Amino acid sequence: MDVSASPAGLSRPETTAAVTRGAGRLLTALGYAPLAEVTLPNGRRADLMALGRRGEIFIVEVKSSLEDFRTDQKWHEYQPYCDAFAFAVAPEFPRELLPEEPGLIVADGFGGAVLREALPAALAGARRKALTLAFGRLAALRAAGVVAFSLE
Repeated sequence: MDVSASPAGLSRPETTAAVTRGAGRLLTALGYAPLAEVTLPNGRRADLMALGRRGEIFIVEVKSSLEDFRTDQKWHEYQPYCDAFAFAVAPEFPRELLPEEPGLIVADGFGGAVLREALPAALAGARRKALTLAFGRLAALRAAGVVAFSLE
């Protein structure tokens, strides 16, 4: 028996990919432009970082399993780099075990739903400008076919 498989029969990497895809589709539908796997200035890697129409920055941390959540408690380190933060999990994830402060998205490979809105915490203007410029440069590099992950 494969204990790394989720109740839906997907492996942990497959679950991560499906939830990331669905959360990205949801963010796009909500008017955000998401990028996956973005390395922040503090060295942490955001699973999804998205830029909204008014310049707001939303970071989503994907949790593929309860073990993934329990062994990775770095989510507080994303908050200085976004206006809003949320977890994204698969439908079968035990959501009652997640902290109540962040937003909550439930997603699969086809889309997602916001179950709890992310509490807004506005970034300082200078940090927002620096992050927005770095986000734009990263997106342009990726569009040009450059393998890039870091906000510089």
